[in-house]
Amino acid sequence: MTVEKTDIEGVVILHPRVFPDSRGYFFESFSERDFAAQVAPVHFVQDNESRSTRGVVRGLHYQKGEYAQAKLVRCVRGRVLDVAVDLRAGSPTYGRHVAVELTGEGHEMLYIPRGFAHGFAVLSDVAVFQYKCDNYYAPQSEGGIRAFDPALGIDWRIDPAEALLSDKDRVRPTLEEVKPLF
Repeated sequence: MTVEKTDIEGVVILHPRVFPDSRGYFFESFSERDFAAQVAPVHFVQDNESRSTRGVVRGLHYQKGEYAQAKLVRCVRGRVLDVAVDLRAGSPTYGRHVAVELTGEGHEMLYIPRGFAHGFAVLSDVAVFQYKCDNYYAPQSEGGIRAFDPALGIDWRIDPAEALLSDKDRVRPTLEEVKPLF
């Protein structure tokens, strides 16, 4: 795999080596040994998958305290805009974000260390999205910030009036209302 740095320290785009042939393709989507050597020593403990339709925006979510999570995310079907917002106290990039288009055909992945809010917008008719987490989900530690907060400056490539959000995500606080958490 090749590792591409982003504008925010620790957030990287991974491009696996894909081996296509007449039958389809093969690639290694994760190797803990290679990941530790090239990215960070992380031990993932939970895998999640979601299916969503065009216009769905999931996020921006995080877990705080002892339940903070690093994530390795990828779109296995369709196309999404994946976003990570830096919420690390004292970080020179606090409040800034990385936005990366992930596609099922491209096989790219995004690694998001602990200390970030994460979300994605579905740009295709349907998207299947998978993520590995290095900590278990703990509902008492979940939090989020409003995806369409103007202070974030995220171009989700979706009209906010047409975005499909959960009831919880519609009423999340703004970045200004959330103090640095990590």
